[in-house]
Amino acid sequence: MLRHCRSGLSPLAAVICLATIFPAAAIAKPLTYVNERFGQSCTFPDEIFSYRLPEPENGDGQQWLSADGAELTCSGINNVDNETPQGFVDEERASTEPGYKVTYSKTGKNWAVLSGTKDGKIFYERRLFGKDEVIRTVFIEYPPSLKAKYDPLVGAIARSLREP
Repeated sequence: MLRHCRSGLSPLAAVICLATIFPAAAIAKPLTYVNERFGQSCTFPDEIFSYRLPEPENGDGQQWLSADGAELTCSGINNVDNETPQGFVDEERASTEPGYKVTYSKTGKNWAVLSGTKDGKIFYERRLFGKDEVIRTVFIEYPPSLKAKYDPLVGAIARSLREP
């Protein structure tokens, strides 16, 4: 099912795609968050990520928590170091941070995806490297015991990340 949800979907198509991926949640429509500062957006099931944390003072993004220990962040940063998708992946793969391991990565012309483990949790991260020198990110983290629940969701949520 996920392979049919392409990254070039319109927001409406992303919602339809998410509704087919989340059949139990098809009654409740997914939430699309749009950041005022950087303009990034992402769509996700708000019945799962139901607790919205306070927005940071700098307005760079938003974070949500689930009742079962998962986290979702949609944010942006200025690309002050002229980071590239491949450079980002190479740096993360070379990290010696304790408890951090990249197990999957892929890059395109203006995007990068990482997956792995961090501090005992599974993570999935997608970054868009904008022509406006902004890096927009969706980051999802969840306990390994919830892999069967979240693995089917993360790809569609990550592919819903959009630039303005």
